[in-house]
Amino acid sequence: MDLDEILGPRPGDPLASLLAEDLDRLSVSELEARVAALEGEIARCRRKIDGAVNHRASADALFRR
Repeated sequence: MDLDEILGPRPGDPLASLLAEDLDRLSVSELEARVAALEGEIARCRRKIDGAVNHRASADALFRR
């Protein structure tokens, strides 16, 4: 079981703060900039995931021989 499931989100968690932020105060251009920044962060996370998966596959292949 994950600690976050037991304890709940950490206080001051930036992701939780981001998700709870009021979007009504932002202009269209600010919302578009936010979306672009979040899409960039999603791409960065996907690259990290791909790298981790490839690293794991390489290690598995190395130790299976």
